[in-house]
Amino acid sequence: MATLVMWLPWLGFSEVSGHMYWSTAFRYVTRPAAKSVVVVSVDGMSDVDTEQEAKILASVARQMPRRVFVDLRVPYGLDAAGDAKLKRVVQGFGRDLAFVVRGSEANRRDPGAFKFPSREISAGHPIYLSTWNDNFIHAVVSAPYTVTLDGVTYPTLSVALAGVQPRPSGNYFPDFTIDPESIPRIAASTLLESGAPAGTLSGRTVIVTSSSGVTPVRYFGHHISPPVAHDIAGAEALKRPLNVDLTVFPLFILTVLSLVVAHRLTGRSSKTLIYALVVFINLFLPITARFIGLVFQPDLALMVLVIYGSIRLWQKRTRRIQQTSVSGLPNFIALSATPLEVGRDVIVAVVGRYEEILATLPQELHSECASQIARRLSVGSGACQIYHSDGGHFAWAEEARPLDVQISHLEGLRALFSAPLHIGHHTFDTNIHFGLDRNEGVDTLTRVNSALASANEALGHGRAVEVFEAERLADAPWELSLHARIDEGLRNGDIWLAFQPQWDYRTGRISGAEALIRWNHPTRGFIAPDAFILQAERAGRIDALTYWVLEEAITAAQAVNALGQRFQMSINLSGQMVDKPDLVENFREIVTRRGIDPGLLTIEITETSGLNNRADAVRNLSRLRDLGFRLSIDDFGTGEASLAYLADLPSDELKIDRRFVSRLLTSDRDRAIITSTIGLAHALGQAVVAEGIEDEATFQLLAALGCDHAQGYYLSKPQPFDVMFRDYQARLGRHSKAV
Repeated sequence: MATLVMWLPWLGFSEVSGHMYWSTAFRYVTRPAAKSVVVVSVDGMSDVDTEQEAKILASVARQMPRRVFVDLRVPYGLDAAGDAKLKRVVQGFGRDLAFVVRGSEANRRDPGAFKFPSREISAGHPIYLSTWNDNFIHAVVSAPYTVTLDGVTYPTLSVALAGVQPRPSGNYFPDFTIDPESIPRIAASTLLESGAPAGTLSGRTVIVTSSSGVTPVRYFGHHISPPVAHDIAGAEALKRPLNVDLTVFPLFILTVLSLVVAHRLTGRSSKTLIYALVVFINLFLPITARFIGLVFQPDLALMVLVIYGSIRLWQKRTRRIQQTSVSGLPNFIALSATPLEVGRDVIVAVVGRYEEILATLPQELHSECASQIARRLSVGSGACQIYHSDGGHFAWAEEARPLDVQISHLEGLRALFSAPLHIGHHTFDTNIHFGLDRNEGVDTLTRVNSALASANEALGHGRAVEVFEAERLADAPWELSLHARIDEGLRNGDIWLAFQPQWDYRTGRISGAEALIRWNHPTRGFIAPDAFILQAERAGRIDALTYWVLEEAITAAQAVNALGQRFQMSINLSGQMVDKPDLVENFREIVTRRGIDPGLLTIEITETSGLNNRADAVRNLSRLRDLGFRLSIDDFGTGEASLAYLADLPSDELKIDRRFVSRLLTSDRDRAIITSTIGLAHALGQAVVAEGIEDEATFQLLAALGCDHAQGYYLSKPQPFDVMFRDYQARLGRHSKAV
C-alpha cells in the first residue's frame, strides 16, 4: 500500500506526459478530412424551433444527400403546427435519417446523461449516441463502440459514420490527425437564405448539428473543437483494419530494458546509440502506429525517460561544476594546472556583451553558445583544446610566433567572428578581443592571469589585441600601487601643472590658458599624461587628481586676473567623472570657498572619452553651466558622434583637434572640415579654439577663416606657472606701451 501511495504522483505525471505527447504529435501530424461528410451547423441562429428545424431538413432533402443525422435538441410539443411539419419532413427521409443523442458529460453512461428526442418524431428512425472518455483536462481520448441504457444497446455515431459493425464492448481511439478546421461545413442560415451550391450535399452524409447546450471537449493538437469533429475523427479511425489498444506496457518495458543495457555498457558511442534509439522509438512509434490502428501509450515510458534523463543531467552537472565550466569545456583552473612547453603563448579571448547574450538565451542554449564560440576559436587557432571561464572568456595555448605574425594571426582569427552566431532561433553579432601572454619561464597560473588582464584591457579600450609583455609584468607592482604613488607625487611636487596660453584673435592678445597635468617621477622620469591618467582612472584616483587640478587652476587664474585683464582658465574633466552624482556640488563648494567667478573657468570634456551614463552626464554639465562655468568640447571631430555631442551637450566652445589643424595648409579636405566647423559653431553661438598650431602660416590662415582662439607650440609650449606668468606680464607691458 505504501508503495502504491508513493507511485501515485508519478502515475499522475505520466498522464500529463502522455497528454503533452499526443497534443504535440497531432499538432504537427495532420491531414484534411474527407469530403464525404458535411456538417450543417445551426450555431448563430436564435430560438430554433420545430418549424425552423423542418425548414432546415427540407432544404437538406432538396440536395439529395445519402444520409442525414439530426443532432439537435429542439423542444417538441410547444408548437403543434411546427411539430406536424417537422414530422412530415422526417418521415419523408425514411430510414435515411437518424437521430443523434449526445451525452451531457464525458465518461457518464447512465440514462440521465442522455436526452432522447420525442418518440412522435423519432419513431422508426435509428438513434445513435455520442459519448467520450476524456482525460484530466477534458481532452477526448477514446469512445465506446456501444452504450447500453435500460437494457437497450445503442451504437455510437462514429460507428454509424464509418459503416462498420459495432462491437459489443471495448473502446476505439479517434484519428486526431484529421484537421477539424478542414471538415466541410455550411451554415444552416445560408442554406435557408440562398441554398447550398449544387452538389454540396448531394450523395454525402450530412450531420445537422448545434454546439449549444453541449459540454465542450478538447481535441488533441487543436484545443477545444465542436463535438461533431470528434465523431468524424472516430469514424476515420474505425475505417482502418485495426483499432487495438496496446496499453502503456510495451513501450514502458522496452524503455526500461534499453536503459538498463545502456547503463551497463562502457563504450560512450554504444550508450549514445541506445539512448538515441530509445528516444526515437518513444517519439515516433506511437504516432506512426496510429496510422494502422495500433495504439501505443507512451505515458509511462516518457515518464521513465524524463526521470532517468533528469538524474543523468544532475550527475553531469555535478561533475561539470567540479571539473569543467558550465559549458562542459574545461575551465581555467584546468589550464592553470597544465604545465606549458617552451615556445608556447597563452591567449585569452573575451567576447563583448557576453552576459547580455546569455540573458537573451534560454538556459539550455548557454552551453551551445559557448561551444559555438569555442569551435570557431579552435578552427582558427588550430588549438586542440579550448578552455572556458565565466564572463565570456576563452583560453588556449599555441605555438609562439614572432609578435607581428602572432598579432596578425589573432586579427585574422577575429575576422572569423564577423559572421554572426546562430543559436537556436537567435542571431547575435559578436565582438571579440584578445589578451596575449608571451612570458616563458613563469608558472601557468600567472600567465593565464596576465593574458586575462590583457584581454579585459583590450575589451575596455576597443583594441583587437593587448600584449602582456615581460616589461608589463615588471610594471604590475607600479600600477597596483599607483594610488599611494599619486598621493606621494602630489605631496612632494612631482605632480604639477603646466599652462599653455591661448590667443584671442579678436583682441590680439593672450586671453587664457589650458592647465595640463604633468608628472616627473624621481626614478622613472617623465611619465606621459595619457599613461598615468588612464591608470588613475582604473585605480579610482581620477577624482582626487581632478579636484587638485581645479584648486591649482583657480589659484593661477586668480593671480593672472589680478593683473587687470580677463583671463580664462581651462581644465580637463575625465569622462569617468562626468556622470557622478556629487560632481556639481563638489565644483560648487570649491569655487564658493575660493571666491572665484565660475565664468573664468572653462571645463573641457573630451569627445572621445566614454560617458557611462549619458543622461546623467548631460544633466551634470547643464547644472555646471547654470552655475556659470563655461563648457568646451575638446578634440571635436575625432570621436564617433561629433554632431550628437554638439546637439546634446550644453557647450560654449569647440576645440578643433590638432590632427586637422596640422594638415590645414596641405589638405583641401581638412581645410574644408575646419571651415565648416567654424561656421557651424558660430551658427550655434559658440567660440572655436584651434589647438596644435605650430607655424605662422597656419596661425594666419585660421585667423582668415574666422577662428576665435589659437593654441599651440607656435605661441608657447606648456610652461610652469611662474614662467607663463612672467611672459604674460611682459606681454601686458609691451601692449600698454604700444597703446
